[in-house]
Amino acid sequence: MDDRKQGLSAYIAVTAAYWAFMLTDGALRMLVLLHFHTLGFSPIQLAYLFLLYEFMGMVTNLSAGWIAARFGLTSTLYAGLGIQIVALLALAGLDPEWGLAASVVYVMVVQGLSGVAKDLSKMSSKSAVKLLAPSTGDGLFRWVAYLTGSKNAVKGVGFLLGTVLLGTVGFIGSVIAMAAVLAAILVAIAIFMPSGLPQGRKGAKFKEVFSKDRNVNLLSLARVFLFGARDVWFVVGIPIYFYAVLSDGSEAGNRMAFFQIGTFMALWIIAYGAVQAWAPGLLKAKDKTTDQIVALAVQWVGLLTLIPAALALCALMAGEPTQWLTITLVAGLMVFGFVFAINSSVHSYLILAFTRDDRVTMDVGFYYMSNAAGRLLGTLLSGLSYQVGGLPLTLGTAALMAGLSWLATRQLHAGAPRTAPT
Repeated sequence: MDDRKQGLSAYIAVTAAYWAFMLTDGALRMLVLLHFHTLGFSPIQLAYLFLLYEFMGMVTNLSAGWIAARFGLTSTLYAGLGIQIVALLALAGLDPEWGLAASVVYVMVVQGLSGVAKDLSKMSSKSAVKLLAPSTGDGLFRWVAYLTGSKNAVKGVGFLLGTVLLGTVGFIGSVIAMAAVLAAILVAIAIFMPSGLPQGRKGAKFKEVFSKDRNVNLLSLARVFLFGARDVWFVVGIPIYFYAVLSDGSEAGNRMAFFQIGTFMALWIIAYGAVQAWAPGLLKAKDKTTDQIVALAVQWVGLLTLIPAALALCALMAGEPTQWLTITLVAGLMVFGFVFAINSSVHSYLILAFTRDDRVTMDVGFYYMSNAAGRLLGTLLSGLSYQVGGLPLTLGTAALMAGLSWLATRQLHAGAPRTAPT
């Protein structure tokens, strides 16, 4: 019982650190996007700023599972927080006099560091759930849903925080303040972190990272296209579209547009997180086998595919931005967020259900490498599709990627029936 309590305390400490990290991560995304858009960066140049962030997330997740298996979960958590502090301070050193090309390269590199930091922290928290969650009832689904949902709610608050900070203290002041807060949290976590998380095993081999489990690989492929379907509109297309509609070009108009965009993005992420946390109850997971939850995954991603397809048609029919189109987009994207959250929550449960305790950091790392690959693909296509074909092409691309996720999900087979939460 004492070991269990220590493990729970460790899980709570990891989760608290993860919340703090995601608050700064959400704020930083909006700071970078809107600050450099006002400096005249094109949609594709804005996408470039996030490409290395997502690519390094892929690399990090692939190696982080082995690092955690070899050196322990606390080492990856501390490293994630420390690297994020370095990245924030590095952004404070950006000099506009360097010119456009040098600024793009510099911010890409710093964003790459932030991508490493985020996925080290994410892998630590998600792996802890598998090892510490109750093994009876709907414990595993419920714990992973609460962690993921609360994380996204905190990140949503970070989106709003970033836009508020940009409009009040500016870009440099914002990143310095966030670095100072995160440094204080890192020190506190290092001092008070209890025992309870695995300390690593010296015999862990890097080649073990690559899964031989068909379900793990198929779910990872489905995850690539699922998150690509979101980020293809989320990263560049929709924020820039809303900025064009809402800002009149004045300083006051820009500040108001920043706040409105940040509010929408924050509410979207917060609502998304709340639905993720609610998903086990909504789906009645306690009464379902893993096979039944796989079937639900197929149904929900099929529904997801229809939403951006309908919105793309609306944007194509409207032609130019109108109030009606903006309202339709806001409503439609909130519905997309609801359905996407269910999909994401089911996926987060299934990867833990499919993996074994002795491979959890490896399989979770591999799976979130696929998650990062989807974000990388979505980020690139977000800037490219919006610049080439505007809103209709951006949303149409999202529909295509959701459809590909549906095709991959249909190939999953959980095997022998067993209750979903075990």
